[in-house]
Order: sequence, then C-alpha cells, then structure tokens
Amino acid sequence: MGKKAIRGVVDHPDLELVGLYVYSEDKEGKDAGELAGISPLGILATRDIEDVLALKPDCVLYMQEGFDLDDVTRLLSSGINIVTTRSEFFYAAAMDPTIRQRVEQACQQGGTSIHATGSSPGFSTTTMPMTLVYPMRRLDELTIDEYADIPASVGPDMITKVMRFGAPVHQDTMDPRLLQGTAEGYRQSLTAFADAIGLPLDGFEVRGDIARATEPYTLSDGSVIEKGTMAAQRITVAGLRNGKPFLTFRAHWFCTPRLDKDWNITGEGWLFTTKGDAPMQVRVTYGRTDEGYSEHLAGYTATPAVNSVPDVVEAESGIRTVFDLPPVVARLGHR
Repeated sequence: MGKKAIRGVVDHPDLELVGLYVYSEDKEGKDAGELAGISPLGILATRDIEDVLALKPDCVLYMQEGFDLDDVTRLLSSGINIVTTRSEFFYAAAMDPTIRQRVEQACQQGGTSIHATGSSPGFSTTTMPMTLVYPMRRLDELTIDEYADIPASVGPDMITKVMRFGAPVHQDTMDPRLLQGTAEGYRQSLTAFADAIGLPLDGFEVRGDIARATEPYTLSDGSVIEKGTMAAQRITVAGLRNGKPFLTFRAHWFCTPRLDKDWNITGEGWLFTTKGDAPMQVRVTYGRTDEGYSEHLAGYTATPAVNSVPDVVEAESGIRTVFDLPPVVARLGHR
C-alpha cells in the first residue's frame, strides 16, 4: 500500500511528497522513489517521528498496520492533518470513547482534522452506498457482499498457516471473539452512513460462518486444500433498525468457489443490493493491470486516501467523515 501511496502523491498535480516514515529497519535511509519502484526522489525514509514533525507537512498519510495513538495525537496537536486507512478513526460517534476524546482534543489543539477512508471499509460502505441511494426516497435495506479470492493475493503459507484454510473444521460458525477486530471498521462506517441519510441504527449483529471445500483445491506451491476442510469464511456485520437487518456487510474470503454453502461466489469485487422505492443491484468487479495483483489491489485502498488530502487539509478541525467533506474529486492531471 505504501508504494501506491508514494506514487499517487508524486503523480498528483496538487501534492508534494516531503518525507517518508517507515517501520522496518531495512527500509530506513532508502530513497522513497526506490522503495516505490520509481525514479529516485531525493527523500530518504526515516524511522524517527521527530524528523516528520520537523518537516511541518500539511498532512500525513497514516497507513501502518495497527496504530500508535500517541503518534497520531502528537501529529494532530502539532498542526499536521491526517488521512488514514485505519478503521478505528472512521466516525467520531462510533469510536472508542477514550480514543475519540484524545483525538478530538489533539485536533482542537492543533487546528487539524483526521479522516479515515479506503476501499473496504470506505468506498464500499460509504461512497458507493451514497451513490446508490441518490435516486431514492425510501430505503428498506442495503446489503453489501464483498468477495475476495484469497489465493490470488496471498501466499500459500499465509493461507494455510496463518489464515488456517485447509484445516479440519468441526463447526459451521466462527468464534465471535475472533470477529470483533474485523467488524469494528464496518460498524463505524455503516453507522456514519446511516446517520448521514437520517436513518440511525439500533445496534449490530456480527456472525462468522465457515464453508468446506467440496473437492480438493491445489495452491500455487502444490499444497492442497482437501475436500471437507475449511475453504471459505463469511463474516457478516449487520446494522439493525427496528430490530431487523437494515445495512448489512458480508465479507466472503474464499480459496475456491466449490463449497458446501451456496454463497453465490461468482468472482471478486462487490455486489450491492438495495431494496426500496428505486431498488438496484450493482456488481463491481476488479479489473487487471500489468502490475502485480496484490499491489494492484492495494491501490483501491491507498488512492482514495491520496485523493482526499486536499479536502482534508481545508476541512474544519475534528474527526471528519466523507459526509463532512465536499465530494472528493480525483484530480487526474499529471504534474
């Protein structure tokens, strides 16, 4: 994702890259252009946040795995805006109260704003749904089905040893305690969308389901997901209104579509289904480019953040959702 963000900033006619913060020792001191696979930029990567603060940038693109709340609040209180792909910062009203208090205090002190975006959550849970309800005066239900072909973007070791695909399963549902981290970002963004359209939610239901392979599936390294072992997961985050599912997001992570559950897996991307006075069903699939597939997919998350920077810099201080900003226009002219 970092590569796509660097390239996006360099390519954007209204942005200038002034620094790069990295988390691994092997990247420290290297040129940002080299790390992004483009020509050298004369900007060396640092692992010292003091170097970032000294640059006094207008905005930081915060895209690390996990987050350091001390770093986030220090940047904001120092007058540096943040656009992040971290789902913990999507919507103030749905955030952890302790995190919200510290972030809002830092924004007030620094006169800054923080905005979370990305593809999922982000594009799929706020931007696209807002477009779909544009011709409606009554929305009865929205369902967002997301489909991710795991072997296309993840290596075999990650699939079998970390994600545990191919393991024997003795039940059809997942431990709810394992779902909370995944559900958090969707809970915040769906709550923001519901409040934006004036139909607030009562609460949420979260569920994880498991599907087994109906025939063996061979991974790229020759290892096999055997028939009867776990070959797909579906995590459902349902926002309730009047006690019934109203805004539902379902993430399908699959190794093969040949499953013992009928999950309507026909490819990657999203299927949006609205019910109301102008019902629609819209399928969005991932295209292909010449770059590596996982790198290509990273652009769906990184680029919305890059494109949001100018509007976030101009926004009022505080935790800002896409509904607080003007429509983000992707300025595609090259520098």
